[in-house]
Amino acid sequence: MAEVTKLIHKYLRHDKKFPHVWCPGCGIGIMLGSLIRAIDECGYNKDEIVLVSGIGCTGRMPVYVDFNTLHTTHGRALTFATGIKLANPALKVIVVMGDGDAVAIGGNHFIHAARRNVDISTVILNNSVYGMTGGQYSPTTPYGMKTTTSPYSNVEQSFNISELAVAAGAVFVARGTVYHAKMLDGLMEMTFKKKGFSVIEVIGHCHTQYGKLNRMGSAVEMMKWQKEHAVTVEKAAQMKDDELKDKFRIGVLVDKELPVFHEEYEKIRRWAKEAK
Repeated sequence: MAEVTKLIHKYLRHDKKFPHVWCPGCGIGIMLGSLIRAIDECGYNKDEIVLVSGIGCTGRMPVYVDFNTLHTTHGRALTFATGIKLANPALKVIVVMGDGDAVAIGGNHFIHAARRNVDISTVILNNSVYGMTGGQYSPTTPYGMKTTTSPYSNVEQSFNISELAVAAGAVFVARGTVYHAKMLDGLMEMTFKKKGFSVIEVIGHCHTQYGKLNRMGSAVEMMKWQKEHAVTVEKAAQMKDDELKDKFRIGVLVDKELPVFHEEYEKIRRWAKEAK
């Protein structure tokens, strides 16, 4: 407990109103704790970090942490973050988004930040719904599930955020859950240490909106669902396709090397100066 108290006093802003704005039982608090522990393990100075968010439940996170923070517009967190990284490459830029923020309104920014390999660590909380704005369906709402804007069921197929990140060219892609908190700490640390566009998808839950409409039970019951349906990458490699039905993989999905955008851009600037 002493170590937990130490981290709280080191990384949270004590002039902000607590308890936080998230619903009791929400997994975002677990994700925030994991983020703080990973940053502490990485040894970053607080002044080196810029934490950027958009709009949504995760958008409130920068309010509570004692870093350089930026609370931006819906879907545009990655554009602001790209500007910050290009203006001052020495900064450690971390973006936190929800599923709707990242791959609906911000979908184009997401795939092109990955394609360019901008040196940004991207944390996406995927709870399958727009939680803060009323429980509307998002690009990750599974087919057949109910939301406030699909009261009879969702007729659209959903995005797989991690697979989208891989296809767009992200150099590091991982997936964890708020249930597997210890594992999440390690995946967060790996995400932050990776140079280039790194993505960690965090499977969470919205028991007050999505869970209630689909009769999935309490926050605890929804976390049990994560436990029962998550399979590590290593275990999944030993399983047959029919055994993986209705399961999702957790762990490191991609880890590769590519030229980093701000370094390539600096080369162009240097060549342009030399050509004058």
